[in-house]
Amino acid sequence: MNWLGLTDLASRRLGGGVVGTNDELFAAADNLVTPEPPGFTPKTFGPKGQVYDGWETRRRRVPGEDWAIVRLGAAGIVRGVVVDTSFFTGNYPPEASVQGCRVDGHPSLDDLLAADWVPLVSRSPLQGDTANPFSVSRDALVTHVRLVIHPDGGVARLRVHGEVVPDPVRFPDGFLDLAAAENGGRVVGCSDLFYGAPGQLIEPGLARTMGEGWETRRRRDAGNDWVLVRLAAPGRISLASLDTTHFKGNAPGAAALTGVDDRKADPADPAAWFPLLPRVDLRPDTRHRFPLRTDPVTHVRLDIYPDGGMARLSLHGHLDDGVLDTLRTAWLPAPGGGRMR
Repeated sequence: MNWLGLTDLASRRLGGGVVGTNDELFAAADNLVTPEPPGFTPKTFGPKGQVYDGWETRRRRVPGEDWAIVRLGAAGIVRGVVVDTSFFTGNYPPEASVQGCRVDGHPSLDDLLAADWVPLVSRSPLQGDTANPFSVSRDALVTHVRLVIHPDGGVARLRVHGEVVPDPVRFPDGFLDLAAAENGGRVVGCSDLFYGAPGQLIEPGLARTMGEGWETRRRRDAGNDWVLVRLAAPGRISLASLDTTHFKGNAPGAAALTGVDDRKADPADPAAWFPLLPRVDLRPDTRHRFPLRTDPVTHVRLDIYPDGGMARLSLHGHLDDGVLDTLRTAWLPAPGGGRMR
């Protein structure tokens, strides 16, 4: 399932959140979008019973179903959903379904309940204590999803993997962080992820700890480590930020940036890549900023020498000609005042 490598549009790290549910008596629905894997401590009881790291509703005594509505942190095209029932064994829902809608702006819960919801995942069986994956084949821009469990029970996490479609209202002049995950940037390759996932490099905000960055093991050879980022859209980079915050005894000694435009050349061809930032020395625990003037690129490779850790990578610049118009077309109001039909 290639879509498992796509961005989790619902993640709290991108600003995803639960905006409404009909029941969360045993465990809060907010847990559904927690980015960290679910945990469990047996025989840990609170006023309402065993404490679960997930969403759990009361036992139904009348026919019906329970639901939770999630505002996506980044709107986009959903390619797959994971309904994770980890640690729910005798209390997981036997079935679930997922719906989606597009409602622009900042809708209230009443607005969302009245929206035109369409199926993303039809009513399907679940296994307990399992990350249940479901592919989605609907090509439509989605801003919210609704998880429905039939009839009740507990779900640890909801992952909504897809392709970000950045809203151009946030960058009317076409200037943005082209690498940022919330804008559609994505890590598509790296040499090593021993201590930290490279996808964290392009997450929003500053890293709070070393654990929120990318760190490789110590090299004992003559090579160097690298990470490859597919930009949100083709663009010209004018400012690169290489942030080693929290990395004090393990920051890279140096770094360099190269780029390629896959509309003109094959990224698999080493000769197609050209320099964006020549090799420069880095300092520990420092936010480095380098002004650039580049040709349009679709992919950027960060090389660090020889190894080490980095907190964030930002690549600010302007979208290439015509890209902003394409995004504006994708975000044209849908029938029904912005709601997806």
